[in-house]
Amino acid sequence: MRHFQTISNETYDLIIIGGGVNGAGVARDAALRGLKTILIEKGDFAGGTSSWSTRLVHGGLRYLEYFEFPLVWESLREREVLLKTAPHLVKPLMLTVPVYEERSRPYWKIWAGMLLYDVFSYDKSVPCHRMLPRGEFKQLFRSLDTEKVKGGAQYYDAQAEYAERLCLENILDAQRAGATVLNYVEVTALVREGDRVQHLECRDVLTGQEFRVTGTPQAMVVNTSGPWVDRVCERGKAGDIPSPIGKKRKIGGTKGSHIIVNRFTGAPETALYVEAKTDGRPFFIVPFLGRVLIGTTDLLYDGTLDTVKADNEEIDYLLQETNFIIPTANLTRSDVTFTYSGVRPLPYAEGKKPGEFTRKHILHDHSSEGVKNLISLIGGKLTTYRHVGEEMVDLVYQKMGRSAPPCSTLKAPLPGCILPTDGRIQQAVKDYRYRVSVTSIHHLFLLYGAKGGEVLALVDEHPALAEQITPHLPDIKAQIVYSVQAEMAETLLDITRRRTTIAMQENYGLGVLPVLVETLREYCGWSEERCDQAIAEYHHYMQKNCIPDYALEVKTEQLSV
Repeated sequence: MRHFQTISNETYDLIIIGGGVNGAGVARDAALRGLKTILIEKGDFAGGTSSWSTRLVHGGLRYLEYFEFPLVWESLREREVLLKTAPHLVKPLMLTVPVYEERSRPYWKIWAGMLLYDVFSYDKSVPCHRMLPRGEFKQLFRSLDTEKVKGGAQYYDAQAEYAERLCLENILDAQRAGATVLNYVEVTALVREGDRVQHLECRDVLTGQEFRVTGTPQAMVVNTSGPWVDRVCERGKAGDIPSPIGKKRKIGGTKGSHIIVNRFTGAPETALYVEAKTDGRPFFIVPFLGRVLIGTTDLLYDGTLDTVKADNEEIDYLLQETNFIIPTANLTRSDVTFTYSGVRPLPYAEGKKPGEFTRKHILHDHSSEGVKNLISLIGGKLTTYRHVGEEMVDLVYQKMGRSAPPCSTLKAPLPGCILPTDGRIQQAVKDYRYRVSVTSIHHLFLLYGAKGGEVLALVDEHPALAEQITPHLPDIKAQIVYSVQAEMAETLLDITRRRTTIAMQENYGLGVLPVLVETLREYCGWSEERCDQAIAEYHHYMQKNCIPDYALEVKTEQLSV
């Protein structure tokens, strides 16, 4: 795929900048409808906003309060689509909403919202809501704060614990349908001729090699770079002269941070959707990979986009508010096992508070700014990525003056689509149980879906790849090799953070690095120099983006002593 000279000699109908879940959804839809498509991502697929979410596939209950009914209906429909087309990655999740006398919306208002939520999802495959009067709520949730509690509500949404893999499966399906997909390639310039972007100047981040991507005479360029939308538009060029596309700011990003902790006393089996006691801001306490995911914050953000980190104050806020709602938790900084933070690519609105920014997406046609073949996506959610892709490809065909073929992604399953009762899983257990633990086999089919058998096939060729990467997790060495050979992983972080979730479960992934590099040297041809550099880059990333500052301060003090 990284044959840049060949790519330079080709022309493309559709050029997509940004390989998060929305760009992946556009690429998949476009390739399936017959457009010659190329997708370019400056980092790894799902390396930005797509890996920073709360990992919920939800209808947006809170959006009802802002009368964004079309967005709620769209989100609920897309939730149902994903439950059917990606059941290995998207699963039903019960959420409980405690209702308090002073710090919440009134009980009747929550009830009305629940009724509306059910109306908008009348054809759903998950149960309808139920209201819990005060007595029932206190009986079911004995560890929760009961001061002035009025009762609660329970309803179903869905969860995508492996959100990065949801993005990756769209990338792989786009590739299977004929799209060219490139990670670690940065767009350095959008070169215009007249009122069109004629080609893109690009640089391979891994080698520094420069090349260009050229469109056909009717080609469209789609900017799905999330928080970086404005940065991409700033890279416009007219000939050799810099010529930014559009002067008005389009992205009003807000920062959202999450923490992961081990299960604690009083941690409920159901997810909680609660309001902070101090400021009323809603946040989630969600079961996640055997642990608990807590978030998110919502702060205006104008800082660097490539280094975003949960600061000490945000972590303390999430810990404090969790302790308020679950007094038995007694969480402290020492209980935090992982953090991540990112920027929501929301439409810019001057003077609004973070929570008031619309969550609707906008397909911004740059024709009004003198560029007829560029469209930027502003906003977009994990839940609605498929519909965004459909809308975008419809608009691309319209701008090209061509009739759009029917969209197939509404019902087409993703490559890994499989149910736990599928006979292929039981057959794999019979074939491999004496070489790979049954727990690991089921884990592979959870993570890779129907492609879990491809990972196991590597064990036939190299029996040593059946070994677990760490005794504490079911992941096996074959996954390391598969990530590189079949899933375009280029760095250690790609493997531990986006092809698997080892980094989020095992001390930021630091302890498994020796196993990773040993496997990569032996089976993937990585040199000693490349491995050393990869380890250094991994440590740098974790320190800058994930390991809390207070933990680094303690470590620095210990080293100085």
